[in-house]
Amino acid sequence: MTGAAAGRPPLQGVKVLDLTRLLPGPMCTLHLADLGADVIKIEDLGLGDYASSTVRELINRNKRGIRIDLKQAEGVRILLDLCAQADVLVEGFRPGVMARLGLGYEVVHNRNPRLVYCSISGYGQTGPLSQKAGHDLNYCGWAGVAEQMGTPSGELALSNVPVGDLLGGSMTAVMGILAALFDAQRTGQGRHVDVAIADGVLAHAVIPLAGVLKQGHTPPAGGDKLTGALPCYGLYPTQDGRYLAVGAFEHKFWQQFCDILDRPDLAAHHIPATPALNQWVRQEVATRVGAQTLAYWSALLADSDCCVTPVLNVQEAQALPHFVARGMWVEVETAQGEPMTQMAMPVQMSDYVFQVRRAAPVQGQHTEEVLREAGWDAAAIATWRAQKVVA
Repeated sequence: MTGAAAGRPPLQGVKVLDLTRLLPGPMCTLHLADLGADVIKIEDLGLGDYASSTVRELINRNKRGIRIDLKQAEGVRILLDLCAQADVLVEGFRPGVMARLGLGYEVVHNRNPRLVYCSISGYGQTGPLSQKAGHDLNYCGWAGVAEQMGTPSGELALSNVPVGDLLGGSMTAVMGILAALFDAQRTGQGRHVDVAIADGVLAHAVIPLAGVLKQGHTPPAGGDKLTGALPCYGLYPTQDGRYLAVGAFEHKFWQQFCDILDRPDLAAHHIPATPALNQWVRQEVATRVGAQTLAYWSALLADSDCCVTPVLNVQEAQALPHFVARGMWVEVETAQGEPMTQMAMPVQMSDYVFQVRRAAPVQGQHTEEVLREAGWDAAAIATWRAQKVVA
């Protein structure tokens, strides 16, 4: 855990009911929790959130956990009562599921008009694809984004950072929730925030769309100036199988890099005039970089300012002095008592220091606590437990 925080968390006093699972929704509510919101993770009495145990620990810290069977009428009533005291509800079911449970937006809105109700789904609450199943790769595929992820050889590639889920889903939902929450504080009226992951990733495909508007088509995967078309911007393997990230897009940076390579003759070919020259420059750079190890180049580049850096793995990023100085790593003790290194909240602001207030909850860890806070007594909770309405 980190040390004592300074100042008031910006979302202190905001209560969030989180019915999501896996990655997009829980990552969204993680950001809200890290900013100070009281996020209550609600799971069913069966499998619950079936994310892997490690992912679960990483993206559910600073939340409390309860279990409710929403297939029982009494469970629905309990959730509606919790909604009456909440500011935000986030759900990630397929469109129509919440309504069939008796928890659709209109029902919840009638119970608490100021509540912000966010639905995160693959394709949104409306449209021809709304009922289709999908995953990150499918959303990126429909949105024309997967077609842009590839190598200079033209082969498409997958990313271990789910762009659709996180950029299209999590961050788009955070944006929508905070905007609607701000307005609800002014007007007393909440909104239904309809987040489609496919919409979110499509809306950020600015560079491919610019290609369409300018040239009438998108460049092939790995064929744009930012994805490998130019020698001055790309990934080059080193002698030991690691990579340098060459981002010398401006001529002054390219010139510095050519000097470091001891190939000043290449500086004139920042934007090679012909395809053949382009290929020659790329090969010359690759040969030079491949002749030495990553450690060699890292040392040589340490005092330069030419936008060329080593490609680190996450373990190495943990030890990078810059991220350490920025407080981007925190040591957390899990609910099982095990130490775990986690990434910190990526937003820093005045008068507030991020802290991990609690580890990710085990399923139902705070059911008693949350329900007692909501006004129910021990006898009622014991009855619900016996009836398997809560756990």
